[in-house]
Order: sequence, then C-alpha cells, then structure tokens
Amino acid sequence: MSETLELARALIARPSVTPEDAGCQELLADRLRLLGFEIEPMPFGEVRNLWARRGSDGPLFCFAGHTDVVPPGPLEAWESDPFAAEVRDGLLYGRGAADMKGSIAAMATAVERFIASHPDHRGSIAWLLTSDEEGPAVNGTVKVVETLEKRREKIDWCLVGEPSCSKRLGDTIKNGRRGSLNAELLVKGVQGHVAYPHLARNPVHEALPALAELAATEWDSGNEFFPPTTFQISNIHAGTGATNVIPGELQVIFNFRYSTETTHEALEERVEEVLERHGLEYAIEWSLSGKPFLTPAGALVEAARKAIRDVAGIETGLSTSGGTSDGRFIAPTGAQVIELGPLNTTIHKVNECVAVEDLDLLSEIYERLLVRLLATET
Repeated sequence: MSETLELARALIARPSVTPEDAGCQELLADRLRLLGFEIEPMPFGEVRNLWARRGSDGPLFCFAGHTDVVPPGPLEAWESDPFAAEVRDGLLYGRGAADMKGSIAAMATAVERFIASHPDHRGSIAWLLTSDEEGPAVNGTVKVVETLEKRREKIDWCLVGEPSCSKRLGDTIKNGRRGSLNAELLVKGVQGHVAYPHLARNPVHEALPALAELAATEWDSGNEFFPPTTFQISNIHAGTGATNVIPGELQVIFNFRYSTETTHEALEERVEEVLERHGLEYAIEWSLSGKPFLTPAGALVEAARKAIRDVAGIETGLSTSGGTSDGRFIAPTGAQVIELGPLNTTIHKVNECVAVEDLDLLSEIYERLLVRLLATET
C-alpha cells in the first residue's frame, strides 16, 4: 500500500459529513507540523478551518481543499460501507474518495517528498482546508481568505484539489468557473374558485409568458473561455393541491450560470425588466453564490501543464465548466487559481471511487508542480 493510498483511506474512514471534519484536519496538521509548517486553526461557528504555512517569503503557493463530504445516501445502495475505504479491483471506494480526500492525500505526500528533496525551497507553501465547502460555504474558505486579506497575507498561486478530469487523469485543468446567481421569485395573484375565474387572478397564467421569455432569452454568446450564460428554473410551485382552487401565488426558483461577458447586476436588471413589462405583481430575492473567475495562461497554468506532461505523458486542456468551487473566494484576491484533481465521474454518487494508480500519479504531478515553481535550481 502506497503512502498516498494509506492516507486517503485514513481520511475516508473519518465520516466528515458537512460541516463535520471528524478529525481530518488534525490528522493532516500533525503531518504538516513535522515538516516545519506553522499550524493555525481558524474555526468559525461550527466550521473547522485550517491554515498552515511553511516559510515567510514570497511567492506563496497554496494547496486548498475541503475535508467535508456530502451525505452517502442510502447505505444499502453501496456495495461496501461508504466510510470503510475498501479497495477492490484497483479502485478505492468511499465517500470523498474523489471529492476530495484522495486529492488531499496526494497533496500531503507530494509536499513530504518535495520538502525532503528541497528543504531550502524558495518562497512559501501553505495549506487552506475547510469543512464547509459542501455546505453553505459561509464560515469556511471565504472567512479564512478574509482573515488573510486583513493581515495582508497574499496567495500568489493556488491549486484547489477538486476532481477536474473527465476520462483520464490530467486531461483537464479548471482555470476558471462561471458565476452563479440564484433567485426566489414570488408572483402574486388572487385565490378563488376555478368556476369563477373573473373573481380571481391566476398568477400561473400571468407568469407563464414572462417565464417563457426568460427561458428563451440569449443572455450572451460566451467567449473563448466561457460558454454562453444559461438560465434554468429548478423549482416551481403553486396551488393548494385541490383541483378547484385558483392559486393565490406562484413560487419560482431559478439560477443563472454566467460568463464574464455579463455581471450579476446586469442579469438582475434584465430579469426585472421582463417581469415589469409583463405587468406582474411580484417580489424577488437574489443571492449570489459566486462571481466568475479566470486564470489565463501564466506561471501556474504552464507549470501544471508541464507537470502533467512529465508524469502522465499527455497534453491537458483548460476548462471553466462545472459548478462552483472555493476557488471563487481566492481568485478575487489576485491569486492565480486552478483546479486539478482526479476523475469526476463518480463524485456525489453511490459507490464513489478513485483509481489507486491515479492517486499516486496525482501525487507525482503535484510534486512536479512544486518543483517547477519553488525548487531553487529551476
């Protein structure tokens, strides 16, 4: 059993369902302390966060990740206990194997080897871990970054270990993410009997043309890094459940995944213009999950591409697809941010797994990345 696999199994065995950490950060802190890292727990509310740093000079390279996992779902659907971390046919099974305890284990063993070979490396290495990525993401990475900003501690390069690859380890680096804008829309009507519609006002009937227009709108054309902005209705509800009652209100929840071609303010303005033009009586609450960010070609992207080529022997592609990640909190500080981890084909699924071979290859890629960025002889 490789050291990376052994550590991944130890992390998976800790049932850290968000916002729990279940001792994962303590386990990692003990290893980092032996390497000369200064350990700084940063708890906020019920969330455990860890900031660890080795060195005081720049540039500062940071590994970022989360120790919390999503709930496993029905246990009977799993072929083995989701926290038993079993290895079968070359695959490590368990909740968090791919998202993202496997990446964290690879980070740890990569750092251990790098420091053993380069004890006097240039710059600094840091770790930023949270147990709040899979949850509300209110007391996690965003709070740690706010703390670092207040004391002017700047991250230059950040690698988030989110599962980024689709078919083969190293085939994709996420060098940005779309923004995510949510809305809860309440369209008001007048409840009444379906046999006397003239005495009521049906909010469903009134809202449908506006919703159809929103669904058919082309918000932008995207650009070379981002696909076009999308609008999706995720929830819709009206009525009492009775067949003979006109509902008094309609509730609609929708989301934008948007590119750098627009802003959340512009999207909000355009939506409300449509609602007003259709004469709706409504209330709307907006919530911004994250703004879009992009790390163009530069030192971090090129070092990651070369590290993948060195270890996996393939050329990697850049992508901004997928959901949000904690990179959205780090990028606005001016840091170059990428996401590079294992395959994402089983994340959040029953029987989540990662190839054992990929864990060791990922650790080698991370080590080569550190060599290219921080080794004094390069």
